[in-house]
Amino acid sequence: MADPLFDLSGRIALVTGGSRGLGLQMVRAFAERGADVIIASRKLDACEAATEDVRKLGRRALAVSANLSHWDQAERLADTAWNAFGRIDILVNNAGMSPRVPSHAMTEDLFDKVMDLNFKGPFRLASLIAKRMFEGDGGVIINVSSSGALYPLPEVVPYSGAKSALNAMTVSFAREYGPKVRVNTISPGPFLTDIARAWTPEARETADNALGRPGRPEEIVTAALFLASPSSSFTNGAIIRVDGGS
Repeated sequence: MADPLFDLSGRIALVTGGSRGLGLQMVRAFAERGADVIIASRKLDACEAATEDVRKLGRRALAVSANLSHWDQAERLADTAWNAFGRIDILVNNAGMSPRVPSHAMTEDLFDKVMDLNFKGPFRLASLIAKRMFEGDGGVIINVSSSGALYPLPEVVPYSGAKSALNAMTVSFAREYGPKVRVNTISPGPFLTDIARAWTPEARETADNALGRPGRPEEIVTAALFLASPSSSFTNGAIIRVDGGS
């Protein structure tokens, strides 16, 4: 697809949580604009299915099973991606989980899982890849946070805390690895991804934001393309809100 603003021809992108939801939307958008894509999530079969979409567009694709809650699996993913393609130009830290549990009922195990997947894993993966980008020709890192970090809700304290830490990491990494590596955040609000199946009918139609509705998954694409492409060359350490005006 010819796209003078968002041309990603020849770029290599790694998207975690890329087999479904907003991650899959980004994978398809990157491939449509010329990028080869590594798709990572816990379920290898879902990643393989997503790679078929990419290959149909004439791009290379690799599926990798990885649980980003674990430090060593973040390291393995970075090594696997680099060994397969020789470099990474775009990293999207999108994998996450957001269970809603009353704070007094939160277990230590679940607390750790939420923090590990939403912050520890992205930190380790991004630090490894940012160093290699910095030593090479540079690159772009996009952290997918949440409006819950900016406007915390009840019963999601660990999630909001982890995403707030991710926002802070974005600013720190932008300064630590700049100017060769740009690091930015997308902060989505409620989106009609597969998790919305558990919502009430009203929640799927309305939202407490300025637009009065949840987002459609494809509405994340423009922000992701902007940050992934040279069109955002003077944007670094930023939080781009895609939340309908929360």
